[in-house]
Amino acid sequence: MVFALPEALVAAILSIFLFLVMCGALVLVVVSLRRPTTLPLIIATGLVVLALAVVIVSPVNVPTIMGLILALLGIALGVVGGNPLTRRILEIATHGRVHETSDGGIRVDATPDDGTAGTVLLRGGTTIGYLERVAAVIGIVAGFPEALAVIVAVKGVGRFSELASAEARERFIIGTLASLLWACVVAALVRLAIW
Repeated sequence: MVFALPEALVAAILSIFLFLVMCGALVLVVVSLRRPTTLPLIIATGLVVLALAVVIVSPVNVPTIMGLILALLGIALGVVGGNPLTRRILEIATHGRVHETSDGGIRVDATPDDGTAGTVLLRGGTTIGYLERVAAVIGIVAGFPEALAVIVAVKGVGRFSELASAEARERFIIGTLASLLWACVVAALVRLAIW
């Protein structure tokens, strides 16, 4: 004899699990906002991937009111979490050769020995990253994944003139891919949980 839980109980357990996991991941990425560190970001990423795996195999969806709460939580996690994760990935990828400015741009041609300022490229990268993740998460949750093509096209056209240096191209490609990958995974988690 196989014992099966009622569908409403499974949906409630799934809702509570997703809420707790997403809150935990959000806390970890907020802790890493000021100075991204690897361990909390790895744990947050693991929690999101675990939740996504659970949602993929789950036979039920979350109730509507909990779906709204999870959607708002997912948007916050997708948007805020992409910042420290992308910055940490960029730091690892460039081995500390490229110095970030306060507005998310990069300073190139600067030499630490003579104290020259160098050229600032890709200004406003932090703000643009937040905006691209908002658009990506909302587009996917709303069932419009084609929004990703629009985001990448607009960002590429807008940054085209600044991509002459190798450092700028490297940062643009790695940063965009890391940022959008995080946003897409979180958005997929929410989309699968509520639809």
